[in-house]
This record gives sequence, structure tokens and C-alpha cells, in this order.
Amino acid sequence: MEIYTPITQEVIQNLHIGDTIYITGIIYTGRDQAHKKVTEMLENGEPLPFTLETNVIYYTGPSPTKPGDVVGSSGPTSGYRMDAYAEAFIDLGFNVMIGKGPRSDSFKSLLPIKRAIYLSAIGGAAALISQTIKKSELIAFPELGSEAIYRYEVERFPVVVTYDVHGKDLLTEGINKYKR
Repeated sequence: MEIYTPITQEVIQNLHIGDTIYITGIIYTGRDQAHKKVTEMLENGEPLPFTLETNVIYYTGPSPTKPGDVVGSSGPTSGYRMDAYAEAFIDLGFNVMIGKGPRSDSFKSLLPIKRAIYLSAIGGAAALISQTIKKSELIAFPELGSEAIYRYEVERFPVVVTYDVHGKDLLTEGINKYKR
């Protein structure tokens, strides 16, 4: 299923674990250090150095861009490292998060309450994922290098719904299905 950003609550409510979706539109990037800076700015009442156009954040730190390319390899990073900042980012408007790997129980419990979802991009497929990124623009914290916040324009960016707003967990269900 192809969906467009910003992703509406109606679409979010209709997504279920295991659904494969293709995102087209604007997504932002951000990792540990960017999350920390944004959270500190919010706590201090400082204005953010960007305006949100979307509700999707992708946990990635792209590698250097080769001449002629839009972006370097841009694969997902482990989402659990953003768990401490997740509620602040959801409250900011990022209710669709993309990363890889499992998240904490406290993070998962936020999703039905905050009407947010966690999507997984395929780890190890950074070069292929990068082909879906049609434009990349540095928008905040250039001093963080690859951990800066970028604005990506993506076309058919592939992800799988891992935790949905209905309290379901694809990783746990998958493990339980094959547990002996």
C-alpha cells in the first residue's frame, strides 16, 4: 500500500502490524544527538531551527554523498536509542517513527495512547533504500555531521508496520509464532 505524508490519523488507525507500506512525500531524519538537542531546546523553551512539514521521522545517519548522488547510503539505525526522547518527539508531532529493531515496553505503551506507530526499514539495505530518496536537504545541526537533521523527499520508501496503535507488536508475535 502506498501512503503519502503527512500521514493522517485515519491512515494510522487503519495500519496493522505486518503491513508493508511505501511512503511518498517528506520525512525528516534524526538520531541520538539530534534527538538530545531538540529535547533540550524544548525543555528550555527555545524555538526549533525548523518547521515541521510532516509527521515522519527516520532514524538514520546517512553516509557521505558521492558526487552525482542525492544522498549516501541511508539505512535505519536501532530505534531503542531514541526511546528516552520518544514522547517529546511524538508531542512535537512526529507520530510516525522509522528505525530498526525492538523498542522498550515503555515506548510501546505510548503508541496506543499517543496514536503513534513504529515502522521498520530493512537493516542492511541502505543502498537500496537510498534509491527511494529523491532529494536531501540539511535543515538543522550541521555540526552533528551525519547525525544532523535532514529533510528527505522520498518516493515509495519501503517499511513494515512493527508496532501499531492497537497495541500489537510484530516482533513479539513473530517470536511467539515459532517458539517451541
